[in-house]
Amino acid sequence: MTRFGRRDVLKTGGVSALAAIVPAGAIGAAETARPENPREIVSLGTGWRFHLGHASDPAKDFGFGRSHDTYGKSGDVGTPVAEPKFDDSAWTAVALPHDWAVDLPFERFGPAGSEADRTGSFQGFKPVGRMWPATSVGWYRRVLTLAKADAGRRLLLQFDGVARDCIVILNGFVVGSNESGYAPFEIDVTDFAKPGEDNVLVIRCDVSLGEAWSYEGAGLYRDVRLVKTAPVHVRRWGATVRCSVGSDGAIVRVSTEIENDGPAASARVRSTVVGPDGKTVAVLFDPLDLPAWGKAIAAQETRIAAPALWSLETPHLYTLVSEILVDGVVVDRDTCTFGIRTIRFDATLGFFLNGKPVKIKGTCNHQDHAGVGFAVPDSLHIWRLEQLKAMGSNAYRSTHHSPSPAILDACDRMGLLMIDETRQMSSNAEGLGQLERMVRQGRNHPSIILWSIGNEEIHRGTETGARIAETMKRKVYELDGTRPVTEAFNGKFGEGASRVLDVMGCNYYLDAIDPYHAAHPDMPMIGTETGSTVMTRGEYARDDKAGFVPAYDREFPKWATTAEKWWSFYDARPFLSGGFVWTGFDYRGEPTPFERWPENVSNFGQMDLCGFPKDNYHYYRAWWSGEPVLHLFPHWNWAGREGQPVSVWGHSNCEVVELVLNGRSLGRQAVVKNTHLEWQVAYAPGRIEAHGYRGGKRVMHAVRKTTGAPARIGLSSDRRQLAPGEVAVVRVAILDSKRREVATASDRVTFALSGDARLLGVGNGDPRSLEPDHATSRSAFNGLCMALVQAGATGGPIRLEARGDGLAPAMLPLIGMTKEI
Repeated sequence: MTRFGRRDVLKTGGVSALAAIVPAGAIGAAETARPENPREIVSLGTGWRFHLGHASDPAKDFGFGRSHDTYGKSGDVGTPVAEPKFDDSAWTAVALPHDWAVDLPFERFGPAGSEADRTGSFQGFKPVGRMWPATSVGWYRRVLTLAKADAGRRLLLQFDGVARDCIVILNGFVVGSNESGYAPFEIDVTDFAKPGEDNVLVIRCDVSLGEAWSYEGAGLYRDVRLVKTAPVHVRRWGATVRCSVGSDGAIVRVSTEIENDGPAASARVRSTVVGPDGKTVAVLFDPLDLPAWGKAIAAQETRIAAPALWSLETPHLYTLVSEILVDGVVVDRDTCTFGIRTIRFDATLGFFLNGKPVKIKGTCNHQDHAGVGFAVPDSLHIWRLEQLKAMGSNAYRSTHHSPSPAILDACDRMGLLMIDETRQMSSNAEGLGQLERMVRQGRNHPSIILWSIGNEEIHRGTETGARIAETMKRKVYELDGTRPVTEAFNGKFGEGASRVLDVMGCNYYLDAIDPYHAAHPDMPMIGTETGSTVMTRGEYARDDKAGFVPAYDREFPKWATTAEKWWSFYDARPFLSGGFVWTGFDYRGEPTPFERWPENVSNFGQMDLCGFPKDNYHYYRAWWSGEPVLHLFPHWNWAGREGQPVSVWGHSNCEVVELVLNGRSLGRQAVVKNTHLEWQVAYAPGRIEAHGYRGGKRVMHAVRKTTGAPARIGLSSDRRQLAPGEVAVVRVAILDSKRREVATASDRVTFALSGDARLLGVGNGDPRSLEPDHATSRSAFNGLCMALVQAGATGGPIRLEARGDGLAPAMLPLIGMTKEI
């Protein structure tokens, strides 16, 4: 073997051999060549047909469930949908991601105050669940054309998430099923596929039973793909990287799980580590004997003398290329990214990243968005993360389920920390299976700092809960062991499963935190769920009849508190690692405090369902972002209230702020850390402004003006160039004749789109709105509405036009690109 610096002796499962770090130039030509990847990944995002079934009537469910033969007779599932000759031309053509529930009409469920009404309000008034069998089952069907060359390859269907309980049928055979709506899963369909022919793939999804008390969507709402590999291949999430950092560099340990679905073979494992700059850091070789129809693990190790550490400020990522060579030929190649960093939770001093203290400033998030429901495209996930980071947030908790792979990847790239949380806190086979898939999917992601095994579980404070937690923790350690385990407790701190945890997760109950810490001084702590202030964007008085809560940081449910109170409390205690606000965005369901028709969206978000910031967004921005902030509110359109007091607030991190009304000073106030500024001002139309001072000099200025009547439309987007499939979030504002935003406007806007793009959805952030998400028009709510424009594949000019009665129209030009930007 050729030496490269020094030789490392590598260990491999069941094989005694030497492996070396070698420069690429020293490897034989047959092995250094990088041919086209022998592993083929086929996106199954298009070509689907969709139709509703029926959860309780086989006659309306394409015969499904008419007899036990659905599961009993192989190759005959008792439904014509699975037959090649079935005519699905009347079904709806859909592309993924797809959520059929978001298109269902809002429905008032039962009389006000009834259990049906309460259940419906929690689900966002969409008719899915056991009470609505006719809209709780969906069928997806498409044809897969396989080449003759696919004979002899392993054919794997991979699903990133299906809502919810699904059965997968290929060529008339039930090939697999999955219960969870969030856990990813894979099905080997090699035995059932027909290379060289058309193959009929059918998926039946049933959302009669839910997993949450908020909106969950329905259907193929995440990506689906077909992966074709050689019989000898790296299993899904089979390449694992563990790093330890010391004064002399970093040790990188690579473990590669290899499956051999064929005769015994001798192979070589080549692991190439590529640095953040694109240069090869190390190439590791290891011979491996593979038993027939068996598995093996290759363990390899190298040292990086001067690693580029992953951090919030510099989220450096390395790439691991895992290749399997048989007779000198690469038969499989898999690629993943990883980061080199250290984490530590300290019971006294909080959280440390790379040896430096970091206060965690996080948000909890569901995954639905205005216009699309649960069917959120990858670029929209990224946009949402960008808005959170702009607020100053440095951490994301996916509640209460494992997130989309796009979110995991984006948190790695953007330098956001994450709590990854399983949906089912159980040590039964299903619960452990979901947990294993979550950990396997996430364990190479440097953004993940905690595994959460549950949230507010009924059994959290019991001995049964403790036993379940112990089993789940053992499973996590078996699969990873590099991150601590937490669980989100709402009360019962110190009881039951809490003694099993590595980090105590606290939901609310501020008065219980100090006593718990005093009694358990060696237990690290984090606020897994905090805040829960309720706010309606653009509203500044509580109106129970209309269903509005003011956007001041004042109102909250009985279990929670204000943003100002919780953050001041956590920031003052070094032993608290930080916390996660409930929530970053509004979400459908849980319309607190008004659990009644027509309220269908929560009021908890720092942004509304469209991603438009509420005023509290700027509170966090002032005390989290490190950027200069001066935000003044409310708006200054209060016709009919002349001379009456208006509560004027400011969120700022300046030293002093002065308020001025129509040129007259209303006084200066010193800014106190982690608090807000407030004046009572007798309303007079005109101009109210704030001046922020530091060191005696004015450094910032904010103004609100009394506007005229709505006169025109304004369109803006965070991006003008769109890669294929990328989404532009278009902000639609109602303006007066002087192009000032009219914060009270409710005009209806109609959209027309030209070019290779589609109007993916619309929204306005109104928690009471019953307007459809998929439409060509939307009424503004407090001056704003939103349009989502998704680019096609051919590129070229895209034009979005917006019109409204009595309003001057607007046009937003976009450019569709034919490749990644």
